[in-house]
Amino acid sequence: MSETLTLSAETRDRVGKGASRALRREGRVPAVIYGNKADPVGIHVNERELMKLLNTGHFMNSVVMVNGERTLPKDVAFDVVTDRPLHVDFLRISEHATVTVQVPIVFTDEEEAPGIKRGGVLNVVRHELELVVDAAEIPDQVEISLKGIEVGESIHISAVALPKGAKSAITDRDFTIATVVAPSALKSTEGDTQTEAAGEAGEAEGE
Repeated sequence: MSETLTLSAETRDRVGKGASRALRREGRVPAVIYGNKADPVGIHVNERELMKLLNTGHFMNSVVMVNGERTLPKDVAFDVVTDRPLHVDFLRISEHATVTVQVPIVFTDEEEAPGIKRGGVLNVVRHELELVVDAAEIPDQVEISLKGIEVGESIHISAVALPKGAKSAITDRDFTIATVVAPSALKSTEGDTQTEAAGEAGEAEGE
């Protein structure tokens, strides 16, 4: 399960671009807490503390206690040049609220995948799954086994054993998560062979 993170914050007295720029110069990041039938509250957090949480790799699918208030990060805006965080949105949630989160996928048992042993390449279509879960039961990751997968075979969401209580947020289709494809060298060789065979057949007809 994803651990609960903690972040201290201070209330913002002023809003607007000028006030936000001033905060960033002081090493603070403007943010807002909203939702759960309460008024939005403008806050600012320490940039170093925020970066430490962002670097955990699971910030976006963790409950974050902001000044004792239970929240879920919904969006982080970054500067396109410096990659520094510019703004964060936090959604207020109750302890057992139903939330939608992006959970990273980890592929296992690669050594037991015949298709990969034969030189196939794992083509990952989705690196995360959008899941609907209890806020107190957010998984760190979803493990998907590659055992028995051959070249040309795909893994669909219907074949994945999701963590207890979790459901896919996408329910209208059996979407593909990954496929084992033939390596480009193999495809190229097969293509050359087919071209040569076609050429030989054409020559035979000409005779």
